[in-house]
Amino acid sequence: MIWVNGQATQHISVGDRSFQYGDGCFTTMLTCDGKIQFWDYHLERMQACLAKLGITQPDWSLVNNWLANAMLPESQAGLKLHVSRGNGGRGYSPTQVTVPNVTISHFAFPEHYRQWQVDGLELGLCQQRLGINPLLAGHKHNNRLEQVLLKAEAEQQGFSDAVCCDVEGRVVETTMANLFWIKANQLFTPSLERAGVAGVARRVILERANALGLSVQVGDFSLTALTCADEVFASNAILGVAPVCQIGIERYEIGKQTRRFQEIFHSC
Repeated sequence: MIWVNGQATQHISVGDRSFQYGDGCFTTMLTCDGKIQFWDYHLERMQACLAKLGITQPDWSLVNNWLANAMLPESQAGLKLHVSRGNGGRGYSPTQVTVPNVTISHFAFPEHYRQWQVDGLELGLCQQRLGINPLLAGHKHNNRLEQVLLKAEAEQQGFSDAVCCDVEGRVVETTMANLFWIKANQLFTPSLERAGVAGVARRVILERANALGLSVQVGDFSLTALTCADEVFASNAILGVAPVCQIGIERYEIGKQTRRFQEIFHSC
């Protein structure tokens, strides 16, 4: 089922600027018995991206009601919130469009995520590289073509996911998750100032790291820095935290710090 501006439908106009130009943003949320996990963080990231794109903010009280109506009742499920600039306007100029379109959809919790959480995730290494784009880096805007190409490459290699670097060789993320690793009781994760998506789960992990006794290093890291880690894990809002047990030919033990971070998301 899909809802557009609160109305159940299976259709949206081909004149919508998300279809025409990828002109909008989205967030994907975990729901727990009819409640959105970390909703305030999802709301903040949507508001920040819409402000960056110069898109009119929707009426968030209405959006809250629409989300509540769309949620599945299961103990765990998914909810996707998508906002576009709206319909109309020929060409790139956004000045003819003032009313955003809000699209909401729900989905069942991916069962294979449960296996990844327990047994770990095997990652390939993408040869294609993410472009450097500081104008939009960190934001989950609706143009995901790089991720589509990199995901296809990972699957062609026989992996469900893979590590992605930028064109200058810096580690950024996987095709679907943020990356973290532990070395000498320090937590490392790539800076997302040039490329990548700053996930809600990433924010939660960074905020909780000090309470777990870990210092945090956010910066520019080579692939070697990642592959030499003691522990590696991936995160996104639906997955929570999944251990990484392999990157290319390198194998990793599932460590106690990874399990401790998983506990943050087990309340759902």
